[in-house]
Amino acid sequence: MRHDVSQKAVAVLGATGATGRQVVSAALQRGHHVVALVRRTGTFTPRERLSEVTWPEVTDASALTRALPGTSVVISALGGADKGPTTVCTDGIRSAVTAMKAAGVTRLIAVSAHGVLETHDKSLYSLAVWANVAERMHDKETMEPLITASGLDWTIVRPPKLSDHDVNGKYRTGTDLPIRLWSSVGRADLAAFLVEEAENPRYTHAHPRITR
Repeated sequence: MRHDVSQKAVAVLGATGATGRQVVSAALQRGHHVVALVRRTGTFTPRERLSEVTWPEVTDASALTRALPGTSVVISALGGADKGPTTVCTDGIRSAVTAMKAAGVTRLIAVSAHGVLETHDKSLYSLAVWANVAERMHDKETMEPLITASGLDWTIVRPPKLSDHDVNGKYRTGTDLPIRLWSSVGRADLAAFLVEEAENPRYTHAHPRITR
């Protein structure tokens, strides 16, 4: 099924994070209106087709519900603290599922990570990422089942290590791509893929991987 977002809005959760900012930029560059969920307004330089909506707490489903009417797709680039326990992704997606159902928005694209759930295996990549950011990986492991059980038209994107390289379009996607210890992808390329998936869904009810 095609979800045409050309004349509608894309809501971005985690809009002020490193990946979220790239998603906002990519969507605006492709002509979409963006509703950026932020802790406080004034985070972004004012731009045409960009609206900021305050969402101070990811557990506040009602605030998110008020932001979503008129949007056609939600892209989640939520992330947690680099160190220590975090439930940002899990809590944010729980709120998002509730809000989307209340607002009648059915399309959800969420950034997770390679190495969770069935990809949490004995590979060198998985062992390394869990050794370094286990709390964030656990948060994504508890997030994903909320999405797959939601009844929404979801896509869960599982990138490997993220970098800040400029967009170059030289990346591959697929549900069975091998992820090696050295695998990575630029946030700008990840953002481009997320927006493309919003425009022309190829991986509905799937867990695509993306890597250079």
